[in-house]
Amino acid sequence: MIDLSELWNFDDPEASERRFRAALAGTLGADRAVLQTQVARALGLQQRYGEALAVLDAIESTGPEVHVRLLLERGRVYRSSGDPSAAEPLFRAAVTAADTAGLDALAIDAMHMVALTLPNAEQVAYTRTILDRARACADPAARGWVASLLNNLGMAHSELGQWQLALGAFEEALIERRSGTDAVATDAARWMVAWALRNLGRTDEAREQQSALKADLAAAGRTDRYVDEELALLADR
Repeated sequence: MIDLSELWNFDDPEASERRFRAALAGTLGADRAVLQTQVARALGLQQRYGEALAVLDAIESTGPEVHVRLLLERGRVYRSSGDPSAAEPLFRAAVTAADTAGLDALAIDAMHMVALTLPNAEQVAYTRTILDRARACADPAARGWVASLLNNLGMAHSELGQWQLALGAFEEALIERRSGTDAVATDAARWMVAWALRNLGRTDEAREQQSALKADLAAAGRTDRYVDEELALLADR
């Protein structure tokens, strides 16, 4: 089975596309079709929507996983291109197909995409449902969604102006990230906590946390313009 996570860098979809195309060499059947769906996803992230749909149209559905991924990636292209009303039924169909096939991680992926098509108030309730499912799932790949779902929950609360609830979700997400090994994702989760603190008016805490994050990034030889932007905002408060 192909580990797609080793080929993905969502911050660089162009490079990811090249890796997926290279991985196609010598790959047949369902594995090849799965890789092609990820080529389409990478194209969509580059806003090359017509090309992404053309790749998906050419894929032969060779089994339950491929069927789910075709629905999911077509829905992502539609949503990213500004047509969420066309995307939502595809995401819901992907949830049903994944559940039928017992593909828990893909079902949760599709559910989280459904949530992103909903109004914020509905998104909060639905994301909590997905979180309950992910936490109860025996599949490690499904449980691996918890931190991302908590971040999405925090964003939905923030869109509603519910900053204390947003902070709580971001803090939970940070705990999840710190239990893993993805330093970049952990740093992003730290930023979200500090961002929520600033929006709650807790500027001293926000400044302290963003400053600590900047120092840790520098020690790792990295920079983040969003950290710098927050510190600039906090300098005047």
